Amino acid sequence: MSEMLRQAHTSAALVRPRIGFLGVGWIGRNRMQALIDSNLVQVAAIADESPDVAHAAAELAPHASVSESLDSLLEQDLDALVIATPSALHAEQCIAALESGMAVFCQKPLARNAAENAAVIDAARKHDCLLGIDLSYRHVNGMKRNRELIRNGEIGKVFGANLVFHNAYGPDKSWYYNFVQSGGGCVMDLGIHLVDLALWALNYPEIEHVTSRLFSGGEPVNGRQDLVEDYAIARIDLKDGATINLACSWHLPAGREAVIEATFYGTKGGLSLHNLNGSFYAFQTERFRGTTHEALEPVDDGWGGRAAVAWARQLSRGNHFDPEVEKIITVAKTLDRIYGR
Repeated sequence: MSEMLRQAHTSAALVRPRIGFLGVGWIGRNRMQALIDSNLVQVAAIADESPDVAHAAAELAPHASVSESLDSLLEQDLDALVIATPSALHAEQCIAALESGMAVFCQKPLARNAAENAAVIDAARKHDCLLGIDLSYRHVNGMKRNRELIRNGEIGKVFGANLVFHNAYGPDKSWYYNFVQSGGGCVMDLGIHLVDLALWALNYPEIEHVTSRLFSGGEPVNGRQDLVEDYAIARIDLKDGATINLACSWHLPAGREAVIEATFYGTKGGLSLHNLNGSFYAFQTERFRGTTHEALEPVDDGWGGRAAVAWARQLSRGNHFDPEVEKIITVAKTLDRIYGR
């Protein structure tokens, strides 16, 4: 790892870290393009188990080395690693990179359960490395605005929240449907965003009780690990008396491609983020007062790579552990409770 990057925080100068990318399917290439467009990093190396996928991604960064494994990346002079591989690999790959002194930006979920999450964060803390997670919906402008208004008390005491993420399609990779490889189904894939947004917006309140129902093909999963859920509902009761209701699914006949919403109700009004016309990308935010509503932000559809860019901007000022990432353990523990583990 570059000593220049390690010491960058001591001066006002920004440096362009040398970044490696591990896993460059659609999401990996999307984040790579966002980082290239930011001009904050140098794409120095690319690795994917599929040579064809790796070489296709290299068209975005012609000067990057191309290989097939994490080991090849660890042998290079890199400042950081962006990981977008199957979920079962995340913890081990993150820890290996962190132990080598690299900063890491990992696709969600960081790991399959709270224990694995804690192990990754322990490694980042021990080796004083920056660790980021691609919790991209935090970076929709309207969601950031809603969080600010909630925390400033603009809608009073929040007593209820409804968050939904229905995907009419579902994943196209087989490993998503294998519990061991994925850690779970639609809750791990989509529900993680809902749990994260709720807890993040409400400043990580203390949770009193979690109940859930998970289904696969219309039948209750009932703790079976030979199935992953494709429909789930959960209720999170907070110690302050508020309740968070969640619903998520794959392949739901919802009449549109996607239904995505995060709505918060308080004693002085409500706030909502929701997708437009079934879009996965276009979002509108609204404020509710009685029977009236008003748009708070312009429609936002360019948010996908903002989490990666924010991590890169922080990294350019120095590779050091940021304790803010420890809060993902609260999210992971909540997911564990939804799964009954």
